[in-house]
Amino acid sequence: MKNVFVGNLSFGATEDSVRSMFEAYGVVERVSLVTDRDTGRARGFGFVEMTNSAEADRAIAELNGREVDGRALNVNEARPKNDRNSGGGYRSGGGNGRSRNRW
Repeated sequence: MKNVFVGNLSFGATEDSVRSMFEAYGVVERVSLVTDRDTGRARGFGFVEMTNSAEADRAIAELNGREVDGRALNVNEARPKNDRNSGGGYRSGGGNGRSRNRW
């Protein structure tokens, strides 16, 4: 099983349209497009789980950079959640809220 990241999708893309694009390369287990929590609208990226790693690799090679709906897709192997940068977020800590770096 391989999880594939698909970015720069048209905001009008549907799970069915993404599934059919990837099914040309092999068996697709699941497609999930990420939506905005507040509006429910697509955010322009998602994930495709493919059963066979070799088929997923072929789909990545063929679809990365392909123009769909006027947008060049960004397709690559998804990184596991624990490999992503934590980025931002709230940090607890002492201090008075002022920056320690003075320019």
